[in-house]
Amino acid sequence: MLEKWFPNVDIADLNTAIYETFYMTILSLIGTFIIGIILGLLLYLTSKGKLWENKIVYGIVAAVVNVFRAIPFIILIVLLLPFTDFLMGTIRGPSAALPALIIGSAPFYARLVEIALKEVDHGVVEAAKAMGAKNATIMVKVLLRESTPALVSGLTVTAIALIGSTAVAGVIGAGGLGDFAYFYGFQRRQTDVVILCTVLIIILVFVIQFIGDYISNKLDKR
Repeated sequence: MLEKWFPNVDIADLNTAIYETFYMTILSLIGTFIIGIILGLLLYLTSKGKLWENKIVYGIVAAVVNVFRAIPFIILIVLLLPFTDFLMGTIRGPSAALPALIIGSAPFYARLVEIALKEVDHGVVEAAKAMGAKNATIMVKVLLRESTPALVSGLTVTAIALIGSTAVAGVIGAGGLGDFAYFYGFQRRQTDVVILCTVLIIILVFVIQFIGDYISNKLDKR
């Protein structure tokens, strides 16, 4: 069936491309989540009226986040090539794409984390402080817990954006479905390869959105 509709698709190469897309997306999403939570907490806690109010720290973190959000991903991945080579020992392959994917996505997720934290009822935070809760307790058991559904929704949006970024990274040799579509489909004028890769990416986006919405709705007790 697949050979009939997509005669130029090599199944072994396609499976490798799918694996590389999952590899890049999952690992970069983990890194993005960790760094994004840290940056998002810093943005929220050091802003005016919050637990660690500090204009200088907030200004520095906000500037870093805004700068990396402003750089187009295709330019960022090229700018980071020396850093990638130093860190990963190579500038090609799915592992080499991870630093750019994480550095490009973490600032975006950090802003979503900041927005999610701002939606937490300030009265809940004040009540926790009145009961003598420490800052660490307020962060973990109040802020992060109360904002969990929004954090999951933000992570879902980020994961879908990451899939698009892996496709872009594929164009410069990172592997994955983007690489497969570009080099085997576009450059060889094999339209069926491009169409199949596009369909697979769309399916992957729908699956991630469904899973993210399901988890977010389950966690939302409002």
